[in-house]
Amino acid sequence: MPSPPHPNADISDSTRSRTSRRRDRRRPADKPCADLALQCRREHGEHLMGRVEGKVAFITGAARGQGRNHAVRLAEEGADIIAVDLCQQVESAPYPLSTQSDLADTAKQIEALGRRAATFQADVRDEDALAEAARQGIAEIGPIDIVIPNAGVALFNVDEPRSAWQDTIDINLTGVFHTLQATVPAMVERGAGGSVVLISSTAGLRGILGTSRAALGYVASKHALVGLMRSYANEVAAHSIRVNSIHPTGVETPMITAASMAAFLEHNPHLGSHIANPMPVDLLDVQDVSNAVLYLCSDEGRYITGTTLTVDAGFVNKV
Repeated sequence: MPSPPHPNADISDSTRSRTSRRRDRRRPADKPCADLALQCRREHGEHLMGRVEGKVAFITGAARGQGRNHAVRLAEEGADIIAVDLCQQVESAPYPLSTQSDLADTAKQIEALGRRAATFQADVRDEDALAEAARQGIAEIGPIDIVIPNAGVALFNVDEPRSAWQDTIDINLTGVFHTLQATVPAMVERGAGGSVVLISSTAGLRGILGTSRAALGYVASKHALVGLMRSYANEVAAHSIRVNSIHPTGVETPMITAASMAAFLEHNPHLGSHIANPMPVDLLDVQDVSNAVLYLCSDEGRYITGTTLTVDAGFVNKV
């Protein structure tokens, strides 16, 4: 889950419009030549081995946003997907969360690529429910090679409830712990290696966003993911399982472009100077993060473990 964007990114419709126009200009004219060649070969019916061909990925928060895009990107490269999402509202969330229809749409997009999708409605705060989703997914799709604990919330709101802290910790941190508990032991027992990619944030590496309950819960949970990642990386390295975390700056997803986020930033203008990106981009395209996920999950990243990979337009490095 990303950190909130540059404060000007969501405050005005005109800025969102500029972001959309910039994204539209990138596609398809600026699509990399390799991608165009790959598309052409696929259109002519040529079978190509994908970068994660035949792998099975377990992804939480997969109904929309980053989770859906990670699932589709891996499916494009040959993976089958076990997709998990809550698909109902959390009381403290000031923006609409995903629905069962969203999760079904994710499955359709995966299946349209010729890959298999098993979907499960489960709450990452419920360890037993998540473990059952993993068991059923393995029975339906096959043993898990890739784990992406992506589910998370950003409960920033001008009038936040007292539960904003605990709900954030329960979902963003404990939910990731539950995901790892539900999947990694079977990967170790199987003995075939694998890759685990925790979706953290630039807020997992910097003390930003102020001292509201939601902000502190967000920053604390995203920092804690680094500790989980490093401990797991040390524990399972001997089993050829890599564990890394990705730290995006603001990403254009429904969570970040929510009206509540814009209102929060308008109400706290002092946060603007220390959450702006050095590079001239307000919000990353979700594909930028998914490409990093794919890299860590593929053989190209086979000896990368215990790392914090930033996809942040220079955010963490800035003075």
